[in-house]
Amino acid sequence: MITLYSTNCPRCNILKTKLDNKGIEYTEENSVDKMLALGIESAPVLEVDNKILDFFEAIKWVGKE
Repeated sequence: MITLYSTNCPRCNILKTKLDNKGIEYTEENSVDKMLALGIESAPVLEVDNKILDFFEAIKWVGKE
C-alpha cells in the first residue's frame, strides 16, 4: 500500500504528477494532524510498505518503478 501525505504544495503536486504518469496507485492523506501524529514535519512524504520516503527519496523511488 502506498500513501502520499500531501498539503497540495508545489512539491506535492510534482510528486502526484510523477505517480500518476507512472500509473502508480496510491491513497492521498491531507490531514496535517495525522501527519504530525506520525512524526511527519514536512510534505510531501510517500509511505511505501510502511517505509517513509521524503520528497527526494520518493522521486528516486518513482523513477525506479
